[in-house]
Amino acid sequence: QVLQKLGKADETKDEQFEQCVQNFNKQLSEGTRLQKDLRTYLASVKAMHEASKKLTECLQEVYEPDWPGRDDTNKIAENNDLLWTDFHQKLVDQALLTMDTYLGQFPDIKSRIAKRGRKLVDYDSARHHFEALQTAKKKDETKIAKAEEELVKAQKVFEEMNVDLQEELPSLWNSRVGFYVNTFQSIAGLEENFHKEMSKLNQNLHDVLLGLDKQYSGNAFPIKAQPSDSTPAKANKSPSPPPDGSPITSPETKTVNHELEPSTLEAPGASIPKSPSQPAEAAHAGAEAAGSEAAAGAEASKAEADSSSLPAVVVETFPATVNGTVEGGASSERADMPPGFLFKVQAMHDYTATDSDELQLKAGDVVLVIPFENPEEQDEGWLMGVKESDWIQHKELDQCRGVFPENFTERVQ
Repeated sequence: QVLQKLGKADETKDEQFEQCVQNFNKQLSEGTRLQKDLRTYLASVKAMHEASKKLTECLQEVYEPDWPGRDDTNKIAENNDLLWTDFHQKLVDQALLTMDTYLGQFPDIKSRIAKRGRKLVDYDSARHHFEALQTAKKKDETKIAKAEEELVKAQKVFEEMNVDLQEELPSLWNSRVGFYVNTFQSIAGLEENFHKEMSKLNQNLHDVLLGLDKQYSGNAFPIKAQPSDSTPAKANKSPSPPPDGSPITSPETKTVNHELEPSTLEAPGASIPKSPSQPAEAAHAGAEAAGSEAAAGAEASKAEADSSSLPAVVVETFPATVNGTVEGGASSERADMPPGFLFKVQAMHDYTATDSDELQLKAGDVVLVIPFENPEEQDEGWLMGVKESDWIQHKELDQCRGVFPENFTERVQ
């Protein structure tokens, strides 16, 4: 190889084979990504199964024994669970296992391609050695014969491997179309059947709940809004004061302040004033005192009514907290975060890493999300981050970071 790089030895070139190798690497990359996305899809199906199961269990708990259709709801819940389980298992059998089998043939071929490269170097080296002995000024027939024998042997080994790969690589490249078609057809068919059967179960549940609603339709329990402490009662409401600022008296005001009826204010030879603007000389002296007390009582009642109709709003400010941590300390906390820290997420489900660049997660793990060094490498639905425990312990970003599926986590900060 050194002589070839220096230009002192010939290097066998095969452009057709190099194109086959490029196609092989592309096919392997596409298949690996498809396998990764398929595993993510299966994990999402499993998570939806668990969520659906919990929801139906909740319905079974709140559905009282004496309600009609209880047995039907139990049967629907059981069929719902079986349908999700069957859907997941068929996806594994008809898509994931097929995918694993398809990718299982690549490591052996990749190893043989690398071995062919090494045998090609051996062949070129033997050929160069043989040619050098033939062109030497002092020829040694014994060495020439031995070099020729080694050349023939190296050529034979290389050509056997080369012929096999020349046949297999194009065939493997062409097989990708049929594999993709079968895989996605299987997924689409399984989804179609699953949603069709699930639609029947949902219709059955709808009919059961409709029957329950009809039986108890006469016993409706309307929900009325209850006045809160901050909402004044209607009796306490008072009309807005007039523009001239004159007080408004009401029957309630008279009752509260025990205002005397006009008849008790009458005195021989005295007349009752018809409006506040009339002079009060004709009124009794006791009537003036009572009137002043009534006016004072009316003012107090008005002020009290106004204060009750417009409740005081006290706004208290508290420092925002996230998971019990005062947000005011975010600046000091962010200083301890890895470079480019974006936000925190918490794992809601366990996730088993399938590649060396993925994070292994357990439910409850907190992950510090950071941006990708190359945004083009980010796949949809995947985040880059480092587990908070690893960062606190090691502070080594390159050794601890990795990618993980976003739908397995929930944002907490």
